[in-house]
Amino acid sequence: VQLQAFGGGLVQAGDSLRLSCTVSGRGAGGGHRMAWFRQVPGRRREFVSAIRWSDGNTYYADSVRDRFTISKDNNKRMVYLDMNNLRPEDTAVYYCAQSYYSGTVSDGLQYGDWGQGTLVTVSS
Repeated sequence: VQLQAFGGGLVQAGDSLRLSCTVSGRGAGGGHRMAWFRQVPGRRREFVSAIRWSDGNTYYADSVRDRFTISKDNNKRMVYLDMNNLRPEDTAVYYCAQSYYSGTVSDGLQYGDWGQGTLVTVSS
């Protein structure tokens, strides 16, 4: 299974951005949940949001709740992250990931498939 994240870029504080993630390859339809994580160099990877393939149930980190929205397209095997009212502290490399299990949603160890990451830079 291959994951590819794209859509990052340089924006100003208060702007919006949409990230997309494609899931392809053999076994692409077998996942349980998709998630977005982010990481700033030198800091720990941080959970952002997740969505369950089966019923669309969503999860958000407190830091992005009410600003970010995760969604999916099962037919296209794509997941999106709509980010509104971006802040400089949202600057990071954003990764999409897929889990095959129903463990702790924010635990990166639950996710076996990872995309290459896309950089989001928010200037003040």
